[in-house]
Amino acid sequence: MAIAKAERLMNLALCLLGTRRPLSKRELRESIEAYLEAGSDDSFNRMFERDKDDLRELGLVIATVENLDGEVGYLARRDSNRLPPITLDAEEAAALGLAAKVWQQARLAGAASGALQKLRAAGLPEDVDPYEAHGALEPRIPVHEAAFEPLMLACRDRRPVVFDYRKASAARPEPRHVEPWALECWRGHWYLAGFDRDRGAERVFRLSRITGRVRSRGTGFTAPVPDVVTVRETVASWAGEIADRSALIRLRSGAGYPLRAKATKVRELGDGWDELEIPYGHGLDAWLVEFGPDVVVLEPAELRADVVDRLRAVAKG
Repeated sequence: MAIAKAERLMNLALCLLGTRRPLSKRELRESIEAYLEAGSDDSFNRMFERDKDDLRELGLVIATVENLDGEVGYLARRDSNRLPPITLDAEEAAALGLAAKVWQQARLAGAASGALQKLRAAGLPEDVDPYEAHGALEPRIPVHEAAFEPLMLACRDRRPVVFDYRKASAARPEPRHVEPWALECWRGHWYLAGFDRDRGAERVFRLSRITGRVRSRGTGFTAPVPDVVTVRETVASWAGEIADRSALIRLRSGAGYPLRAKATKVRELGDGWDELEIPYGHGLDAWLVEFGPDVVVLEPAELRADVVDRLRAVAKG
C-alpha cells in the first residue's frame, strides 16, 4: 500500500473515531488534506467510497446515519470498534512469545518486536520471559532467498506473480505465472505451493531455484485456493521420500553419499563402482541427474529412460 494512501486512510479513521456526531462527506473532505487535493467532486466521491470500503475490510465498523440535515453522515463508534480484553495464561503467553522470536531477518524483526510489546500490554505476565520459558529452546526460520518476502506478501494479498524458475534438469530458467497459495520450510529449504497458470495445475517450487525478481500481476486468482495446502507431503513425494518402488543403480565409489544413506542394499562391483538398491517414489529421476556421471541407472527401464531424457535436455541447453 502506498504511503499516501495509508496516511489518508489513517486520517479518515481518526476523524470517524474522534467525532461525537456523524460527519458528512463535505465535512470529511474539508478536514482531510488529501481530499481537498482530490480535484473534482467525482474524483473525491470515488476516492472516499474506496477508502470507506478499505477501512471496513480492515475491520473498522462505520455507521451510516440518514437524514442528517438533509445529508448522510458517518462515524465509527468506539464501543463498536473496541476489542474485548485479552487474557493469556503463562503457557499461552510463552508460546506467542516464542512465535515472535522465530523471525530473525531484519525486515521482520521490527514487526516481531512490536508484537511482543503488544503481548506485554495485553497481559503477558511480567515474570514470564518467552525466550527462556522453554529452557534452551531457540526457534529460528532461516530465510536466505530474495524471493521469500515478495512471495510471502503475494500469498497474503492473493496476488498472482511471475518469476523465472530453473528446474533441476534444465540448463536455463523459464518464466512461470503462478497464483501463490502457501510457503513452507522443509528440511532447511523454502517451497512455494500454488496454481501454475501455464500448466493449469498445482505445482510446488523451491525458492532457491527462482532467479531474478518476483513480479506481481494485478489480476485476481483464477483457481480456487484449497482449504489445506500440503506442501511438505508434496515435496516429500517428489523427492522420493514416499517410496513405493525400488531402483537399482551403479554409483561411483566415494560419491553420492545422500544416495548411499537411502540404500537398502550396497554391493561392491570393483573398478571404482558400487551397486545400490534404493526405494523411491516420484521425482527420483530429477535427483539422480544432479549426480551427473557418477550415477548409472540399471533398472527399472522407465526410470533409466527418464534420466536419459533429462540429461539430453541439459546437454541441448
